Amino acid sequence: MVKYQRKNLYTHFKKSKDYMVDEDEESILDPFGLICGNSVFSSKRSKPKILYIIFLCLVSCSLILTLQFFFSNSNFSLLYSFGFDKDDVNGPLCSSVPNGTICCDRRSIRSDICIMRGDVRTHTSSSSIVLYNKIGTNNFVSGLSDGNEHAAVTIQHEKIRPYTRKWETNVMDTVDELELIVKRDSHIHHKCNVQHDVPAVFFSTGGYTGNLYHEFNDGILPLYITSQHLNKKVVFVILEYHDWWITKYGDILSQLSDYPVIDFRGDKRVHCFPEAIVGLRIHNELTVDSSLMKGNKTIEEFHDLLNRAYWPRIRDLILDEEREAMSPSSFNPTKEKRNSNTKPKLVIVSRNGSRAITNEDLLVKMAEEIGFIVEVLRPQRTTELAKIYRVLNSSDVMIGVHGAAMTHFLFTKPSSVFIQVVPLGTDWAAETYYGEPARKLGLRYIDYKILPKESSLYDDYEKNDPILMDPNSVNRKGWEFTKKIYLDRQTVRLDLRRFQKRLLRAYYYTIARKNGRLRSHGTFHSF
Repeated sequence: MVKYQRKNLYTHFKKSKDYMVDEDEESILDPFGLICGNSVFSSKRSKPKILYIIFLCLVSCSLILTLQFFFSNSNFSLLYSFGFDKDDVNGPLCSSVPNGTICCDRRSIRSDICIMRGDVRTHTSSSSIVLYNKIGTNNFVSGLSDGNEHAAVTIQHEKIRPYTRKWETNVMDTVDELELIVKRDSHIHHKCNVQHDVPAVFFSTGGYTGNLYHEFNDGILPLYITSQHLNKKVVFVILEYHDWWITKYGDILSQLSDYPVIDFRGDKRVHCFPEAIVGLRIHNELTVDSSLMKGNKTIEEFHDLLNRAYWPRIRDLILDEEREAMSPSSFNPTKEKRNSNTKPKLVIVSRNGSRAITNEDLLVKMAEEIGFIVEVLRPQRTTELAKIYRVLNSSDVMIGVHGAAMTHFLFTKPSSVFIQVVPLGTDWAAETYYGEPARKLGLRYIDYKILPKESSLYDDYEKNDPILMDPNSVNRKGWEFTKKIYLDRQTVRLDLRRFQKRLLRAYYYTIARKNGRLRSHGTFHSF
C-alpha cells in the first residue's frame, strides 16, 4: 500500500533544514542575509542610517519568516515546484570527485548519495566500505590526529542508509547503515578477493520492498536514473538482498548491468572497485525528469528498456503456447494486428477485497457492448511480470481502482488510455502517485472520482458524516485514519451509466488513433 506522507514530508523538511543546508549555502535560502547579518552593525554609520538599516532588517527578516512558514505548510507538489528535489540540489555537488576522497550530497529531502573514487574495498563484517588514499596525507588529516596512531589512519568518515525515503524516519531505521571510510594508505598489502574494473552502485532492497509501487518508485526507477549513463558497465551491490527480488526483476537488471549482482551481507569476500556510488537518485513519483538526466533520457526511454527486458521472455511464452497447441500457426501477428484495428482491447486490472469493483461483471458486459475486446487481469504476488507486461502492452485502455497495482500503467504503451477509479478519500494520492506520472509517460489519463453512493461506506455511515461528505477532514487526522477507513474498508459499485461516458470517450479516441485521425500526442480531455 502506498503510504501517504504529505504532512510528514513537510514536518521533516522544516525540522531538518539546518542539516540539509551547508553554511556556504545559507545565502541561497536567505537572500537578505547581508542585510540581517552582523556585518551591518559593525560598520560606522550615523544613527539615522543605522535606525533605517535596522528597520529594513526587521522588515526583511519578517518576510523571510513568512516565506519559511509558507514552505512548511504548503502541499507536496509546491515543495518540489521550488526545486528542492532537482539536480541543482542532488547532482552537481558531486559531479567531480578527486581520487582518494568521498563526496556526499545530503541536500535532497528524498535521498542521500555518496561517491567514492579510488581504491574502494568492501568490508562486510563491519558494514563498511573503505577507500584507501594513496597520497598518504592531505588536508583532511589536520585536526584528526590526537596522538593516537589509529586516529590518524582515518581521514574521512561518513554514514549513509542507501534508500530513497529519507524523510520517513520509521522506515529508514529499518534500512541497513553503511560506514564509508577514507584511510591513509599505509603501503601494507590490502586483501582483495575480487578485483572489478567497473564502478559499483550500492543500494538497499529493504524498506517498503514487497509493494509494487515502492519496488518501482523507490528502487527500479531510481536505479535506472542512477546507473543508466554507465551503459551497463556497473556492478550492483545490494543490502538486504532477497532472492525473490532478483528473480522478479532480473530481466530489468540485465538491461542495466552486464555483471552478476552481489549480496553485500551474503558475500564475505573483499570486492575492490575503482569507484562506488552509494545510494540512488530519485526525481519524483514514478517518473524520470529528462532535464536532470545525462543524455536527457526520459520516462519513455525507461518504457523502451522494459520492452527490451521483457520481449525475449514474451517470445518464449508465445513459442510455448504454439508448441502446446501443436499448431505453429496458432499465433498470427498479422491477424492479431488486424483484429486489434477493428476492436480495441480493454484490460481491467482487478482487485479482490478492499477497493474491489463489486459489479465488475456488469462493467465487462457494458465494455463489450460498446465494442471493446475485454480482458480481466488478476495479478498475484507471484505472477511473472513479463506476462503482465504482455497483456498490458498490447492493450489500448487500462482500467483499475487506485492502489499499488496501478503502477502497472508503466507497462502500457504511450498514447494509450488509463482510467483510474478514485475511491472516496484518495483524490490527492491518486493524482500524485499515478495520474500525473501517467500523463508524463504520454498516456491519455482519465480519473473517475466516485460519488458517496458508489462507495460501500455509504451503507456504514450517516449520509452527512464527514467520512462521506468531507474526506479531506478525515485524512488530516493522519495516515492511520486514511488507511483504516478509505483503503482497507471500502469497495466500489460503479454507477455504470455515469462511467459509460468515460468508456465511450476512450473508445472513440482509440478508434480515431488507430485510424490515424489523431496525432500521437493529441489533446485528450478528462470529464
